[in-house]
Amino acid sequence: MRFLAVLLLAPWLAILGGLYWAFPRRLPRTFARRAFDLAALLIAAAATLSLADAGYSADHGDAGAIWKQVIAALAAYGAFAGVLLAALLLRARLFRARAVPAQGR
Repeated sequence: MRFLAVLLLAPWLAILGGLYWAFPRRLPRTFARRAFDLAALLIAAAATLSLADAGYSADHGDAGAIWKQVIAALAAYGAFAGVLLAALLLRARLFRARAVPAQGR
C-alpha cells in the first residue's frame, strides 16, 4: 500500500521520462548525453520513491486515510518533475547544439 500512489502515477511518469529521453532532437546524441540522461532518470526515480515514502509516512493529523496516498502522489510527482526540470536545464547548458554554418548561395 505504501507505493500505491507511485504505481498509479507510473504510466504518466513513464511518458514524461520517454519525452525527456527523446527530445530535443537538435542536441547531439553522444554517449555522454545518453549517460547524463540515464543518470537523470535514475535520480528522478530514486527521488520519486523516496518522497512518496516520506509523504506516506508523514503525520496527516485528523485527515482521512486517503490523504496518505494523495500526499504521497503529490510528493512523488513533484520530485520526478523537479529532477527532470533541473536535468533539462543543465542538459541544455552542457550539450548545446553546435551551430551549423549556413551554406553560401
